Amino acid sequence: MAILKVAKLGHPITRAVAQPVPLEAIQTKEFQGFIDDMIETIHEYDGVGLAATQVHVPAQIAVLEVQGNPRYPRAPEVPLTVLINPKIVSASKERVEDWEGCLSVIDFRGKVPRHREVKVQAYDREGKPLQFTAKDFHARVIQHECDHLNGKVFLDRMPSLETLTYLAEFARYWQGR
Repeated sequence: MAILKVAKLGHPITRAVAQPVPLEAIQTKEFQGFIDDMIETIHEYDGVGLAATQVHVPAQIAVLEVQGNPRYPRAPEVPLTVLINPKIVSASKERVEDWEGCLSVIDFRGKVPRHREVKVQAYDREGKPLQFTAKDFHARVIQHECDHLNGKVFLDRMPSLETLTYLAEFARYWQGR
């Protein structure tokens, strides 16, 4: 396993639209190794989600996990999940604005409105179909990662940049509010 280099905002890959993963590629040793590398990378950088485009691979795959994360200490747990070719097939009308950060936009946080609930279809790391509903923070993370796979970053979803703040200032003035 390896820790992958995370692309920073400004690198063209952060604006690339990812391509679907052929189902026959999922079980290959190379692809499974890439999944393991993504998981190791998310753990190394205390991420809660990571899209393949963030590690310079334009493929529709994201990994998520929230378990005692120091960057999001109050976030509810989300088990390790691999989403291949994820699609948000429906979303609640209700939106919630909350703070987001990003491994590709380091040292910043901002308030982003997201759907409170989303219904997702994808394939798991074995290539089996998944269909589930995610709510609240879990739904936020999925929307954030799906945005990456569509060439978007959280800044694109902010209706105003007034809440954009450096992480140190966020911790000092906003965290816990």
